[in-house]
Amino acid sequence: MSYIAKRLGFFFVTLWAAMTINFFLPRLMPGNPAIAMMARFHGRLSGQSLHAMEVAFGVNSSTGIVAQYLSYIANSFTGHFGTSLTFFPTTVASVVVQALPWTVGLVGVTTVIAFIIGTLIGIVSAWRRGGKFDSVLPPVFIMLSAFPYFFVGLMAIWLFAVKFQLLPAGSGYTDGMSIQFTWTFIANMLEHAVLPGLTIVITSIGGWILTMRNNMITTLSEDYIRMARAKGLAPWRIMLDYAGRNAILPNLSGFGMSLGFVVSGAILVEYVFSYPGVGYLLLQAVLNEDYPLMQTLFLLITVAVLVAILVVDAVTLFLDPRTRSAT
Repeated sequence: MSYIAKRLGFFFVTLWAAMTINFFLPRLMPGNPAIAMMARFHGRLSGQSLHAMEVAFGVNSSTGIVAQYLSYIANSFTGHFGTSLTFFPTTVASVVVQALPWTVGLVGVTTVIAFIIGTLIGIVSAWRRGGKFDSVLPPVFIMLSAFPYFFVGLMAIWLFAVKFQLLPAGSGYTDGMSIQFTWTFIANMLEHAVLPGLTIVITSIGGWILTMRNNMITTLSEDYIRMARAKGLAPWRIMLDYAGRNAILPNLSGFGMSLGFVVSGAILVEYVFSYPGVGYLLLQAVLNEDYPLMQTLFLLITVAVLVAILVVDAVTLFLDPRTRSAT
């Protein structure tokens, strides 16, 4: 219980620190979102309208910084994140809710797929170290992971969308289609997600292979592995239950962090494929100096990472008896 209490305490302290930094950083930056919004109207807004915009964007100079901070904390916990400058007058919460499912569906699924495939390849490569499997697959995927997202994405577009015309080049769905829960729309959406998803998997699977292979090689030299072999246990059981289960523990933390950053999207991939996810939304927010939207997205990323770390700690507590004995 003390272990869980410490992790929860770390969670809330880190969340408070992140929210505080998230509040002050935009206010330390030059410029004012209300004035930037006023520039869109070529300065034809009255002083009263400017004041109303400052209140909407949470940068009202007539109220003290402490009052703004307390209001920001209260609004964050109640889901009132203000009005988006980029999509004015739509609220930030509505904008994020529309983009989040696209990113979670694409980046979340591909991250899990890359982790599972990379972990399995790493386990088998270490178990058959020096064989053909170990000599071919790990080097190929590690080499592919060295290429940047945008390069692999552009090559995928040229090969599958331009040259052979097998898949659409970009966007989340065909222009003109209405978003609805039908098999036709789902099939169209999945077809558009193939290329960006393939890009993410290809460029991220090599890292999981390398780390899992190294962890597995270290684990295979432990005494309990020799004992399992001396007992005459089946090789697949030694590989998975004894070596794999222990070797995967260090990777779980990295996997948790990756899942946490899923909500931030793959900015370069989403930009190359014009995919309507959170990464593309974050880029638009930065380009348009949309402080409320930027604040909300940064806070969302922080919360997602912290929650993912908590989940990983819980899984580690279940898988590793040494952690349970330490608590």
